[in-house]
Amino acid sequence: KLYIFAAKAAIYFKALGAQKGRSMGKGRGPVVDAEYLKETEGARRDLRALISSKQCAPIMLRLAWHDAGTYDKKTKTGGPNGSIRNEKELNHNANKGLKIAVDLCEEIKARHPKVTYADLYQLAGVVAVEVTGGPTIDFVPGRLDSLDSPEEGRLPDANGDANHLREVFYRMGLSDKDIVALSGGHTLGRAHRERSGFEGPWTKDPLKFDNSYFVELLRGESEGLLKLPTDKALVEDPVFHRYVELYAKDEEAFFKDYAQSHKKLSELGFTPPTSFSYLKKMATRVAVGAAVTATVIILSYLYELNKHG
Repeated sequence: KLYIFAAKAAIYFKALGAQKGRSMGKGRGPVVDAEYLKETEGARRDLRALISSKQCAPIMLRLAWHDAGTYDKKTKTGGPNGSIRNEKELNHNANKGLKIAVDLCEEIKARHPKVTYADLYQLAGVVAVEVTGGPTIDFVPGRLDSLDSPEEGRLPDANGDANHLREVFYRMGLSDKDIVALSGGHTLGRAHRERSGFEGPWTKDPLKFDNSYFVELLRGESEGLLKLPTDKALVEDPVFHRYVELYAKDEEAFFKDYAQSHKKLSELGFTPPTSFSYLKKMATRVAVGAAVTATVIILSYLYELNKHG
């Protein structure tokens, strides 16, 4: 089974090889072949080392969020396409300070040039959550880089209320549950007055991904901890409040929902490439085939033992 899979994959990727020269500026993403997957895994390892050593998980998660959170499902513009690296977009008020993260990612990009910026920024967000103790988030590569930045004002305003949050997230195609789960990302990091006008961390350990953001929300005002108007809206709105209560008492439920919502955010407007889907499908078939083969061998062995026993 493994040999058959390897042979089929080799033939498939050889056929894809002819497409490698296609331009990503013409609406097509990278060819996600074995070589691209290898580069992506290399970037993942280097991101783990970088984020751990620099303790920059919060700003990497913010970078991923802000690149993806501009998506508009009606116009199909914005989203996780790497455009946040453009000076024009970096200068948006909501993106103050993110040049630090963009520059850090350049170190990884230099070592893994095949990986698109769009993939790199979303992978950085995934790794940031994982290395700080959060859930494992499924990552699918193949995003297209874009040089077109959306107009300013698509990201949430920290001074907004529940209606504002719904307006922003519904525009992306996300749900009430996604709003609350993704807000839990504030368990990492702190606000800086020179960037947002607010100051302070949301939790007592801003480098640990857990459910303490929701625990602190239900406690009300806590000395030294930040609660933005958008944070308070999660407690005040009855629908949002139910999720806040659930996540405060059940970290496993939060991790499960967060991983799903983060994946949705990171794939807004993105359709996984055929090559990656094919590889996953073939790998699943091999795994199932191997399991069946192993079961047959074991049963045959037990039968022989019983027959001669």
